[in-house]
Amino acid sequence: MKIRLENVVKTFETFRAVRDVSLDIESGELVALLGPSGSGKTTILRMVAGLEFADGGHIHFGDQDATDIPVRDRGVGFVFQHYALFPHMTVAQNIAFGMKVSKVRRARQEIDARVAELLRLVRLEGLGDRFPTQISGGQRQRVALARALAVDPKVLLLDEPFGALDANVRRDLRRWLREIHGELGITTIFVTHDQEEALDLADRVVILNEGRIVQQGTPEEVCRRPNSSFVMHFLGDAYRLPAQVEAGIARIGDVALDAPSCPEGPAEIYVRPADLGWTNSGSGMPAVVTRVIDRPDGRRVLADTDAGQSLEIDVPPETPVRASDRGFVQINRGSVFPAA
Repeated sequence: MKIRLENVVKTFETFRAVRDVSLDIESGELVALLGPSGSGKTTILRMVAGLEFADGGHIHFGDQDATDIPVRDRGVGFVFQHYALFPHMTVAQNIAFGMKVSKVRRARQEIDARVAELLRLVRLEGLGDRFPTQISGGQRQRVALARALAVDPKVLLLDEPFGALDANVRRDLRRWLREIHGELGITTIFVTHDQEEALDLADRVVILNEGRIVQQGTPEEVCRRPNSSFVMHFLGDAYRLPAQVEAGIARIGDVALDAPSCPEGPAEIYVRPADLGWTNSGSGMPAVVTRVIDRPDGRRVLADTDAGQSLEIDVPPETPVRASDRGFVQINRGSVFPAA
């Protein structure tokens, strides 16, 4: 099911949560809406679900204008952060609930067969008779997904579904959800503020800020080609270094980076630890090492430049460097934007 949002607007009292958002989501695509708190991502999800109605614009499901269709008639499955399972019902009864109250009547045997099929799909065979309090948080989230899938939704909507779980369980469930999506191919919108989660799961990432889409693309595109300082910062661990652009070159001392699309004048180079290098001799930004942190897969060098910037640099584990060494920070790659 293809979904199209056209100039969608949503205002709460004096606060405009969504500002003229237009977005096409292809049939079978898994799209992550990513942004800080208050960026509008959950409001967009709720409008697609029919839990909120847009104040302007249109939402299309395929060729149908679904803008004003009630939630129960939209054919969506919704998974919340906090499971929303019925505590007095067993796992099997929770999964069956949507089928029993649906306008489409099903025989008892058909419902039982569908529940058994979904328990196998979410890897909870043998747990149908347990109650939600008798299973783990990760298992409860699997039950919530099975319940959403039970009514054969055209669209699957997930609102921070792993936010209440610990890091190891979240990682396992991300891999599992990606496998489920690959098997079922349901058009899926996934809301999160966790960058790693969005990049791990999504076919396409839509980054929002203050109710507007600021960038969208594949995980590779948004990571490797951020289009603004906001995106660079939001995607994590970015340092801002003042620079000057002349003739398409950004310079910090004797460090030079190509900046063909940046206007001449004051600029800022955004870099992450993996974008930097360290050398004990040569050229770069003069600096002194304050600490070296060893990890199983590499080393991280903490250094203070002579210009007063504290930087962290990821280097290969065999790099010969110690605290108090003087040397140079090199910029291997970076993103250049006009100074704010």
